[in-house]
Amino acid sequence: MLTVGLTGGIGAGKSEVSRLLVEHGAVLIDSDRIAREVVAPGTPGLAAVVDAFGPDVLAADGGLDRPRLGSIVFADPEKLAVLNSIVHPLVRDRSRELESAVPEDAVVVHDVPLLTENGLAPLYDVVIVVDASPGTQLDRLVRLRGMTEEDARARMAAQATREQRREIADIVIDNDVPLDALRERVAEVWDGLARRARQGSAGAE
Repeated sequence: MLTVGLTGGIGAGKSEVSRLLVEHGAVLIDSDRIAREVVAPGTPGLAAVVDAFGPDVLAADGGLDRPRLGSIVFADPEKLAVLNSIVHPLVRDRSRELESAVPEDAVVVHDVPLLTENGLAPLYDVVIVVDASPGTQLDRLVRLRGMTEEDARARMAAQATREQRREIADIVIDNDVPLDALRERVAEVWDGLARRARQGSAGAE
């Protein structure tokens, strides 16, 4: 098995890269999706978040009011750290559980938005960073996700810098390019990952 940590700044296009890797045969473990699952209604995770931030972070249906919680934690690094201390261990444990079920020769891609910020690079055999210029990120967040420019800039500022992400990268995928060029680059990266996974599996036999 080859474990890959996939990360990139908000709006860099990491989701598109993960989708393309899955098309090639990667097993995707999506930290964002797991993070939603571990604080779903009725979970100990949600109870812990409400204990930390109060019942105002609940929506009318009893689920987590994500925009409200986001507005609290992204404006305050200490509160963001509290949230992370609740959610990250739950995500880590569930990710390990999912990883343990995959074939020995699989390429397992962990989509981890805050990989750089949380010092998680050593956990993976390979770290891939999806890179885009801040201008491209801002444009995508405003135009495609409907964020205000102020909110988009705040989200970007709360993350690691472009330079910090590139520092921990084994592979950088430039996503300031047309989709066809991105597809070609991902196919090239995939070939290398699949080859390493096969070699690792053969060596373990």
